[in-house]
Amino acid sequence: MATPSSPITPAAATVDAADFDSEAFEAEWRQWHAERVRRLAAPHGFLAVTALHWLDGEPRPVTGIPGLWWTERDTVKVRLQDGDSLSQPAPQGTRTITGVHVFDPIPERGDVQLELGDTRIEIAKRGGRHIVRPRSPWSPLLRGFRGVPAYAADPRWAVRGVFRRFDEPRPTTVGSVADGIRHVYDAPGAVEFTLHGAVHSLTAFNGHRPGTLTVLFTDATSGHSTYAANRSLELTPAPDGTVLVDFNRAVNLPCAFTDLATCPLPPTENRLPVAIEAGETIPYERGA
Repeated sequence: MATPSSPITPAAATVDAADFDSEAFEAEWRQWHAERVRRLAAPHGFLAVTALHWLDGEPRPVTGIPGLWWTERDTVKVRLQDGDSLSQPAPQGTRTITGVHVFDPIPERGDVQLELGDTRIEIAKRGGRHIVRPRSPWSPLLRGFRGVPAYAADPRWAVRGVFRRFDEPRPTTVGSVADGIRHVYDAPGAVEFTLHGAVHSLTAFNGHRPGTLTVLFTDATSGHSTYAANRSLELTPAPDGTVLVDFNRAVNLPCAFTDLATCPLPPTENRLPVAIEAGETIPYERGA
């Protein structure tokens, strides 16, 4: 059972749209959305990925990258021919990689970044398997990027909720958009909120930034106006557990833009039965 982080009830935590200044709310959302688009358009962001290669124990070439690549005892190895080299940026200075090189073990959801001219090479571990993904500022997906379509900002989709922390974090296994891959996350608790008169609860994972939570979800718009597999919402609970659940800031994961991704699917309990007509919609790149 969940241990409440505060005695606040969902009914007491709701907020009416009239509590927001609509003009200020929309202006703040537009600023946030513009920053979101700017990050997506970064020269080596996820839209710059040009290929996805799964490594195994057999040394194999990777298109567009020198050397033969393989895995061995949870490490990644590369064998470069004479005259070939890769650069590995590091705090103490860039290291030049030549010959046969063994990379330190990479933790799950971790990565190593290499450089080859204006191409960045990501070596990562996803679902227990190692991958290599080149990223180029000349990627057709990035070059054709037109921004992210989204519903108009509407305060009615911003509600107050409560983060209820579990007695202990719960290891939670979810599927992936990549066949055969499973992701495991520690869920510290669940976010409970009232929307349109009904109480809902979403399992939350630890966010990318300290003090934040990540919630993966689908809803009745998924596969229609929004991407079918998932959307994501970053939340920041207050010390007393109260949290603003603003679906206007629901975003697409990388898999919404490209098949060269290994994004997780939401836990089963995070499939909302209501239509969340807020946040980002199906990307232009998917032909919507």
